[in-house]
Formats: sequence, structure tokens, C-alpha cells
Amino acid sequence: MDRRTTLAAAGAAMLAPASALADTDAAAFVRPDREMMVPVPGGRAYVRINGDLNAKLPPIVMIHGGPGGSHGAFLPALPLAKDRAVILYDQLDCGLSDKPGDPANWVVPRFVAELEAIRTALGVDRWHVLGHSWGGTVALEYAARQPKELASLVLQGPLISTRAWMEDAATLRAMLPAKVQATLDACEGPYPPARPTCDAAVDAFYARFWRLKPLPAWAQAYEQRHGLKLAANIYNAMWGPNEFRATGTLADYDGEPLLKRITAPTLFLIGDSDEVTAETARRLMAETPGATLKIIADAAHRTQSDQPKAYLAALRDWLAGGDPK
Repeated sequence: MDRRTTLAAAGAAMLAPASALADTDAAAFVRPDREMMVPVPGGRAYVRINGDLNAKLPPIVMIHGGPGGSHGAFLPALPLAKDRAVILYDQLDCGLSDKPGDPANWVVPRFVAELEAIRTALGVDRWHVLGHSWGGTVALEYAARQPKELASLVLQGPLISTRAWMEDAATLRAMLPAKVQATLDACEGPYPPARPTCDAAVDAFYARFWRLKPLPAWAQAYEQRHGLKLAANIYNAMWGPNEFRATGTLADYDGEPLLKRITAPTLFLIGDSDEVTAETARRLMAETPGATLKIIADAAHRTQSDQPKAYLAALRDWLAGGDPK
């Protein structure tokens, strides 16, 4: 399944047969212990929880990417609920949340306010926050406010500045076969080839840098059952036609000055074939007081899907360091 197919399908609780649990136990957590629609600015957001919010260890909330993705991206992270509550949610106009379709809602401050509305509704007084890709933008903006509730921050393959993202995209495109590069260039020109030809070239980029391995069957079943799909209206309006062309409202986004304002312990987490390169991640880490970098081998941008065991191990180690002693 390529990125468009994956983001065109995602869904709700469906337990996998025992045979599907051989490679990961995440399927055992696919049913939420609690789910609700939480009022947020502009509508209601779908929120699901595995684990006990009143447990000793602070919960982790995971912010999906896109813009326009869904909580389905974090299914491989659900085994973290063995240790602490895991909060997943869909941003407004995404996934199972309300879909007012109002572009006035598609601004960074509203997405940050949405996160805080969820924390308040759940009565959480301390939590770890992880933002992936565009979700990293929301997490960055939230952390820069220095909220007292923030135990630690994880910026996973984050969009910190569009300029840096585009520079990395150019670097990664140059690593593709010459024929694929030529096709991508032609597709961005005044007389592009046929759509299937361009789609195949874009998919070649995604197959190298977005996700290396297909989703397990149980995760595909979860996605398909609820029909979660990429909210193309948000993605196109805020970002653009694909991962390496920014033509939307985020085209000039630059959150790098915010990094120095972060006071919570911060982990940058990427795959070694991520859309965020190691060079960029090291530079961003250096701009963030006391930050740490973890690079997971044999993983692309969807690190949690490519290397779920290493991903979970890295997060468990990191979160333990920010837990009460």
C-alpha cells in the first residue's frame, strides 16, 4: 500500500485473530478502553484512550501528521499502554472527528488550542507529548509555551520549518534513480506526463523515505473498517500536492526560533531513511536546550510501522526518564 492508499483507509476497533499477533502485540490493544468526542475550537475531536489516565505514570498523547492524517498512524505504538495511558486523537476535519470543512480552522494556533482542550477535558495534569511530522509542528508550538503540564516532548520526524523540509526533500530526491528524478521534474513542469506516470514517480519517493514496510494485516483491517482517509482538502490547502512540494499556507512556516524556548526534556526521533535527514535533526537538536537525538535503523518517516519494536523500546526508555521517581 502506498501513502495515498494508506491514508485513504483507516478505521476503528477490530480485533485480529491470534495468528496476526506473531510479529507484534499492538493488535491486542486495538480496541480502545475509552473513546469520546471532545469539544474543541470549531467542533468536536475524536479521542481514544488505552490504559488508565489515573495511573502513576503520566500518559502520552500522540499527535498525528498530515496535515489531514489520522490517529491510525499510531496503531503500532499502542503497546505503550502496558505502562501508561496512550491518548490518540484525530484533529478537526480528520479521521473520526467532526468535519465542518471551514478553512478558518486550518491554522496552527487553533490546532494547538485543540490539544489543550483535549487535556482539559480528560483532566490530565501531567503528560508526555509526541508529535509526528506535521504533528511535530503542533507539539513544538505547544511546548514553546512552556506549559507546566508537559513532562517531556518527542519530536518525531518533525516539520520544524518548511525551508528545512524542502532542503531535505531535494537531498532525498537526488538519491533516487535518475529516471525517477527526471520524471518528477517533468511532472512539475508545464507539460507533465500522464497522471499514472507521475503517481508512480511520487510513489518511488514514498517507498524509499516515507514507509519501507507494509502495514500488518490487523492494522490494515482497522483502517479499512472505519474508512479513515487523508483529508485531502486540508493537506492540499495547508501543505500541497505531495511531501516534497509545499504550496499551501505552511509554505513559509518557520518554527526554528521556538526551539530555544522549549524547557521540557526533548527527544528528536527519526528513522535513518526519514524525510527529516540526520543532518537536519542534529542541527535542530543543537538549537534545542538539552535535547537528545535517536535514530532508528532500517526505518523511514513512518518509523513506528517500519520498526515497531525498536520504536517502542526507544519511547519506553525516553518516557521513563521523564516519569516521577
